[in-house]
Amino acid sequence: TNSTIFGFLATITMLLLLFFATMKSTVIPNRWQTIVESLYEFVCSFVADTLGKGGFRYFPFIFVTFCFILSCNLCGMVPYSFTITSHLIVTFGLGLSTFIGINVIAFRAHGLHFFSFFLPKEAPLALAPFLVMIEFISYIFRVMSLSIRLFANMMAGHTLLKILAGFGWTMLTMGGIFTVLHLFPLAIVVALTGLELGIAFLQAYVWSVLVCIYLNDAINLH
Repeated sequence: TNSTIFGFLATITMLLLLFFATMKSTVIPNRWQTIVESLYEFVCSFVADTLGKGGFRYFPFIFVTFCFILSCNLCGMVPYSFTITSHLIVTFGLGLSTFIGINVIAFRAHGLHFFSFFLPKEAPLALAPFLVMIEFISYIFRVMSLSIRLFANMMAGHTLLKILAGFGWTMLTMGGIFTVLHLFPLAIVVALTGLELGIAFLQAYVWSVLVCIYLNDAINLH
């Protein structure tokens, strides 16, 4: 499918970037090495802020997740390509697999004591059934929070770009004064393209930070 093909292409693109940028690394980094090292330091900083020093054991997973989503988002900006993160089933699959992995980590660390996470400390026992139900529902909806946020942002931006580009092309083909007026939607498309590049990076960052927060909850039961 398109999702499979472009998922592999995004993965291969990022792997090649990481490989060739670090293959002949030097003390004074070149341009590509600087990009890769900047990505590494960026992810390292928010992992340290969110999980602390003990969370660096999960750094490879967070770094790979960040790079994969960023690569998928950016590859979707190439004309005639396919944005797999603008499809809910893809983001839901990523979110669900991440959620399952976090729960495995939580049960390995705490066993059945993990269920205390659903009952706030010093809460009245009379309210326990309602609090547990509310906490459990909000906990389950973390999967939807991850997947829908990424899907909605990527789909909305790309849809808006296609609508404006089609509108500009229609005005151009009409001729006359519309030949000049079509420059207005064209300028908006150019501006939105720059905005979408920023959103592509931002959504990869938001996804990774949320995963770190969920990992922190699983490890420390906050």
